[in-house]
Amino acid sequence: MDNKEYLASERAQSWREELRKSKSNKERTQIKRVHMNELAPAYRITNKEEVNQGLTKEQAMTEASRCLDCPTPLCMTGCPVQINIPQFIKNIERGEILEAAKTLKETSALPAVCGRVCPQEKQCESKCFYTQKMGKDAVAIGYLERFAADYERESGQISVPEIKIHNGIKIAVVGSGPAGLAFAGDMAKYGYNVTVFEALHEIGGVLKYGIPEFRLPNTIVDVEINNLRKMGVEFITDCIIGRTLSYDDLHEMGYKGIFVASGAGLPRFMGIPGENLIGIMSSNEYLTRVNLMDAANPESDTPVIKGKHVAIIGGGNTAMDSVRTARRLGAERAMIIYRRSEEEMPARIEEIKHAKEEGVEFLTLYNPIKYIGDEKGKVKQMLLQKMELGEPDASGRRSPIAISGKTELINVDEVVVSVGVSPNPLIPNSIKGLQVSKWGTIIVDQDTMRSDIPDLYAGGDIVRGGATVILAMGDGRRAAASMHQALSGKA
Repeated sequence: MDNKEYLASERAQSWREELRKSKSNKERTQIKRVHMNELAPAYRITNKEEVNQGLTKEQAMTEASRCLDCPTPLCMTGCPVQINIPQFIKNIERGEILEAAKTLKETSALPAVCGRVCPQEKQCESKCFYTQKMGKDAVAIGYLERFAADYERESGQISVPEIKIHNGIKIAVVGSGPAGLAFAGDMAKYGYNVTVFEALHEIGGVLKYGIPEFRLPNTIVDVEINNLRKMGVEFITDCIIGRTLSYDDLHEMGYKGIFVASGAGLPRFMGIPGENLIGIMSSNEYLTRVNLMDAANPESDTPVIKGKHVAIIGGGNTAMDSVRTARRLGAERAMIIYRRSEEEMPARIEEIKHAKEEGVEFLTLYNPIKYIGDEKGKVKQMLLQKMELGEPDASGRRSPIAISGKTELINVDEVVVSVGVSPNPLIPNSIKGLQVSKWGTIIVDQDTMRSDIPDLYAGGDIVRGGATVILAMGDGRRAAASMHQALSGKA
């Protein structure tokens, strides 16, 4: 049911009438936004337990009662996967939590994941009436999404979305990150036989290797993946498309449509002197080794350096994940080095808050220009250039400008570079005739996510070059709808 159908439905009208009788909008606006329960900073930096502890049922129902059930719910326009936000929230307000979870699953393959890692404050919550018209805190849509998904999981009554009769058509998905999983879920609902090929030994893509467990536990991801298995989605690990199997191989195996969601796992560096010293690595390598390869364990085959003075270069969520991981690995001084001010940081406000609570230092308006090593080739110092903000650049943020003659030398024994990623060229280079941008991303029609090769669609970071989980999922859903139309002759 889309937004217009929902608004016109008898059910929606009866809900609004029920709400008018139960509580006035004036009463609702007097309720303060709920605060997420969290582990204490001094405790949480000693382990990898999830920091956010979720809401109680009472907290969730009270927060849900803040929703004004607007005649035109703009919150839905801010959701890339088009969750029916008013419907699931009003279910929670009435105590019908399992119904709320079912509503979420109608459009989202990963509600428990999205409730944890999506930047709701920049998307659905930014469109909330409270924010737009009243200057108050938005309804905590993300917290409520997480609550409903967690409640369902803990109840043991996990529902499986309705699946249409199988049509016998085989579809291949390259990559098991958020774009691939969202696509697979929708195509399974349409009745296709979906197989997801993953290059690594774990399913989940960036959800597993890129996001630490203190923010997104692997058990949560596994439950969402197992639900896709119940829907009929098949997963094959340790299979590199473009190497283990080619595009032509997939055709010979009978696949009629291919969705490429291989992400952007190629790290970027700054190209400054000393970058090849021991102890300097990308955030991609750092987090993958810690999250997926047990590198924090000294007995691991690939143990990671546990620096005492650790600098993370960058200001995004990945930088925050890296610096907070360093604290948990014993860093006495963990620093964020960012060339702009804190206001320009792309990281979520919550992640910055948590990092500060955990003792992370923020050296803003600084940029590394040189690394210095010891006699063994290991990094020991970094030279920082002091910056100031100039005129806005193409992104709208004020450009950082070096202040002549102002530098600072600080001691470090580990540096993690988190200044962005690029798509791995393996898949684009292995498919003849596939149109690729100068940045190595696959070029697609943004409405359909279809490439210039008729049966090949793509989405997520392999198209965007780096984006959020929810935007990747939105790509997957659009691609699924488009491919289904094409294969069913409705395009």
